[in-house]
Amino acid sequence: MTNLSSVDAIASLGKQPSPGTPEDWKRFFSFSTDHKVIGIQYIVTSFFFFLIGGIFAMIVRGELITPEADLVDRTVYNAMFTLHGTVMLFLWTFPVLAGLANYLVPLMIGARDMAFPRLNALAFWMVPVFGVVLMGSFLAPGGPAQAGWWSYPPVSLQNPTGALINGQFLWLLAVALSGVSSILGAVNIVTTIIRMRSPGMTFFRMPVFVWAVLSAQIIQLFGLPALTAGAIMLLFDLTLGTSFFDPAKGGDPILFQHFFWFYSHPAVYVIILPIFGIFSEIFPVYARKPLFGYKVVAISSLIIVGLSAIVWVHHMFASGTPGWMRMLFMFSTMLISVPTGIKVFAWVATIWGGKLRLTSAMLFGLGGLVMFVFAGITGIMLAAVPVDIHVNNTYFVVGHFHYVIYGATVMGIYAAFYHWFPKMTGRMYNEGLGKLHFALTFIGANLNFFPMHPLGLQGMPRRVASYDPEFAFWNVVASIGAFLLGMSTLPFILNMVGSWVQGEKAPANPWRAIGIEWLVSSPPSHENFEQLPVVIAEPYGYGKSEPLVSNPDALEVTHEPN
Repeated sequence: MTNLSSVDAIASLGKQPSPGTPEDWKRFFSFSTDHKVIGIQYIVTSFFFFLIGGIFAMIVRGELITPEADLVDRTVYNAMFTLHGTVMLFLWTFPVLAGLANYLVPLMIGARDMAFPRLNALAFWMVPVFGVVLMGSFLAPGGPAQAGWWSYPPVSLQNPTGALINGQFLWLLAVALSGVSSILGAVNIVTTIIRMRSPGMTFFRMPVFVWAVLSAQIIQLFGLPALTAGAIMLLFDLTLGTSFFDPAKGGDPILFQHFFWFYSHPAVYVIILPIFGIFSEIFPVYARKPLFGYKVVAISSLIIVGLSAIVWVHHMFASGTPGWMRMLFMFSTMLISVPTGIKVFAWVATIWGGKLRLTSAMLFGLGGLVMFVFAGITGIMLAAVPVDIHVNNTYFVVGHFHYVIYGATVMGIYAAFYHWFPKMTGRMYNEGLGKLHFALTFIGANLNFFPMHPLGLQGMPRRVASYDPEFAFWNVVASIGAFLLGMSTLPFILNMVGSWVQGEKAPANPWRAIGIEWLVSSPPSHENFEQLPVVIAEPYGYGKSEPLVSNPDALEVTHEPN
C-alpha cells in the first residue's frame, strides 16, 4: 500500500495534470510511471499495430479472392500471413489487454498506482522496441520470416541466403523480447492485486475483471517461460549451430511444438479471460441487474487457469501423438468448457429480464458473447480426435480461431473502449458512430470468418496462396467480409479521435455504474484517490440499497445504485 508520507510529498509539489486531457498529450511520449498514462500508451500503440496487422490480412484476403496466386509474390504472401498472426497476437491483443489492466486494475481495487511503477514503464517501452524489430523482419536483407506465427522447425531453421541477420532471426528476437515484457507485466499486476487492495477489498469483493486479469497473469507466469525458452533455443539452432530441434543433427522438432503449445494454447485464455471480465462488468451496468452467481463466476476463472495447463496436446493430434495421450487431452479439452459454460450461463441470466440499454458498449458485448458461443461449439468439435484429424490444417481451424480472437476478443475490447472511454478521457463519444462501427464489425466479421468453416470441411488447406476453383465462392465471401471489417475501423478512429479532442465533457459516472473506478473524477487525478476507499460490500449491487464503500464523502463522486 502506498506510503502516506510519499503521497503528501507528491501533493506538496502541486496537483498533477489529469492524464486523459488533450492539453496533457506530451505525457504520453514520456517515460511516465503513472499507471493511467502507461495504460493509454499501451492501448494507442497496440491499436497502431492492429491497423498494420489488418492491412496484412486484407492483402492476404485480396490474394485469396481468386484461385490463382496473382496479387503478390509467394515469398511476400508467406511473410505477410506470418506477420499478420504475430502482430495481432504479440503487438495487439497482449499489449491492448495489458493497457486495459494497467488503467483499470488500480482504480478497481482502490490503489493509487501499480506495485512497481518503473518496472511497469519498462515493460511498456519494450513493446515499441520489439515492434520495430518484428517489422524489420519483413525487410531484412536475408529475406523475411516465412514460417508462420508458430515457426515450427525444420521450416523455421531454413536459411537459404546464409545471412546471419535474416527475417527469421529478427522474428525470434522479437518474440523473445515480447515474452520478457509480458513476464515483467505479469509480476507487476499479480503483485498489485495481491498486495495493494484498499481496506475492506477482500478477494470476494473484487470485481470479476480483476479476478480475470489475475487469472490471466498467473497463466503468463507459468506458461510464458516455456515459449520464451523455446524461442531462444530455436534462435541458437538458427545462429549458433546447436541442434535442439534440427532433425538433421539429431534434434527433435516435436519438442519445439510442446514448448510452443504449452504456452500458446493457454495464451488463448490469457487473451479471453480479461474479455470474460469485461463482459462481467458491462452486462450488469446496461441490464441494471447484479451479476448472476458472482462468486462462482470469479472462481471459474481460476478453474480455467488450472485446466489450461493440461490441454496443449490437442494441437498435436496429427503429430504422431499416441492414442492414450489423444484420449487424455481430448477429455481435458472438453472439460474446460464447463467453467466457461458457467460464465455464459451467468451472463445470460444477468441479461435476462433486465432493463437493457443498447449503447455501443452493450452492443459490442452482446455481439462478442454470441460469437464466443459459436466459437465454443466449434471448439468442442475440434477437441474430438476424429473431427480434429479430419479438419487438421484446414480453414475450419482458422475460422474457429478467428471467432475466438476477433469475434469474441476484439468485440470485447471495443466494448471496453466504449464503456471506459469517458473515464479515460473525460469526454463522451458519438453514439451514432459507435453503432455504425458495431454494425460494420459484426457483419464483416461473420462474412469473413464463417465461410472458413465450410471451406475447411470441404478440405481447403490453410496457408496457401492458390487453391482449387471449387473453393472460390466461399473465399470471395470471406474476402468481401475482410474488406468490410477493414472499413469498420474508420468510424471508430473518427469517433475516438474526434470525441477525445472536442467531444462533450463527460460526467464522472455517465452510465450510473457501481464500481470504485466510477467514484473518482473523469479522468482520474494523478494518484486516483485523495483518501483510500473503505470497501464494505460486494460489487454489482444494482437494485440494492447498501453502499459499496463506507466513506463515500471522502471520494469525489456519489454513485446511484439503482
